[in-house]
Amino acid sequence: MTPTNPGTGRRWALSLRWRLLAATLVALLVALVLAGLLLAGLFKDHVHRQFATALTVQLDELTARLEFDAAGTPQLDAGSLSDPRWRRPYSGLYWQLDAWAGEAKSGVLRSRSLWDTTLAAPRDALPDGRVHQHEIAGPGDTKLLLLERTLRRGGSTSPWRLLVAADLQATDAAVQRFNGMLALSLGGLLLLLCAAAAAQLAVGLAPLRALQRAVGAVQAGESPRLEGRFPAEVQPLIDDFNGVLDRNAEIVARARTQAGNLAHAIKTPLAAMSQAAATARRQPDTAADLAMLVQEQVVVAQRHVDWHLARARAAAAHGLPGAHAPLAPVVEGLVRVMARVHAERGLGLYCTAIAPGLAFAGEAQDLQEMLGNLLDNACKWARHEVTLRADAVPKARQPRLRIVIEDDGPGIDPARRDAVLIRGARLDESVPGSGLGLAIVRELAGLYGGTLAIASSAAGGVSVTLELPAADAR
Repeated sequence: MTPTNPGTGRRWALSLRWRLLAATLVALLVALVLAGLLLAGLFKDHVHRQFATALTVQLDELTARLEFDAAGTPQLDAGSLSDPRWRRPYSGLYWQLDAWAGEAKSGVLRSRSLWDTTLAAPRDALPDGRVHQHEIAGPGDTKLLLLERTLRRGGSTSPWRLLVAADLQATDAAVQRFNGMLALSLGGLLLLLCAAAAAQLAVGLAPLRALQRAVGAVQAGESPRLEGRFPAEVQPLIDDFNGVLDRNAEIVARARTQAGNLAHAIKTPLAAMSQAAATARRQPDTAADLAMLVQEQVVVAQRHVDWHLARARAAAAHGLPGAHAPLAPVVEGLVRVMARVHAERGLGLYCTAIAPGLAFAGEAQDLQEMLGNLLDNACKWARHEVTLRADAVPKARQPRLRIVIEDDGPGIDPARRDAVLIRGARLDESVPGSGLGLAIVRELAGLYGGTLAIASSAAGGVSVTLELPAADAR
């Protein structure tokens, strides 16, 4: 026995082509079956109605030919009837007159075509002149359509019932032929519609094959984006996917650049430590200087590593849906930390009330990194106090979060404000630091689409304004 692949049925169930084709075939089959039943019923009803109409004409002719003599005996001249089938035995067309006065009597008069049989009509109440229809068994167990009408002789109360019947075999055969042709026609139509549905699916799903080829080209490295012409219904998906590819390429390029920058930044401290170690081997009495140098260079390398890690984290989190970092808890925690770090200087750290709904549309760790660097830098340069305030700035596309940090330090010459934003730039070597704080803040803010601006504060120091995308209130 050949083993079956268990995944084949599942692939068919998950195939868009087979699901659409199966749904189309089921819908077509149901529609054609219902249409066939409706058409067959309409045709049968039409044929029977026409047959009954023709038989009513025969009943009217017999009614006109029926006469009564002076004794009330019915008479009907069979030779005066126009249809020769009345005179041919078992021809399929029959008439009969029944007496209903007192005890009913069947076959008082009858057509020669009945020969030695009579028609057995249901004994139902029938108003005078009204015609009833019945299907009964006739000679040779044939199926007959029977029409009956009650008649009365003028001035007499004795009812007579005139019956006319005709064989339904020809009518039923015509209905069966029609049903057969109808079934063949609808079956052929079903095949044509199935072929049309398959062709429609082939044409309609052709863009998906083109999309598959385009994805294959991207996977093979032959194309950086999905290229080709696609229908309007698919194009938004293509545009979104190309956006993801572009962003992925941008992230990869940024990662390569950051790796190169980090390697280049660490290269100098490592070279300095290597040179100092070589000198220490030649001059053992310089071990204390080596330890100090190593400590300084490790601090510098650590700051570079922290900076690049922060950039990488922000680049990954940028545009992440649902990112939300409340501002007030972050600011309160940083103010407590800075108060302890700079406690020996007796600085006053003041923070205006922050609205509970203010939040940063990004990672809380990045917000702490930016505000921590700004507050630390302000505390290093402040003489007596540092103030922080925050508010929301409405924008057309997205609301912005504005944070202002001011100190009363010596300030920065306007001509040198751009210089302090350069990585590694330091205006005063006597103040501890690596010159990376403001550069890190500007870099992180830029990755989130924010800005960093430096101006003079009212107390003569520096006023730093940080604008970031704001998150929706929760």
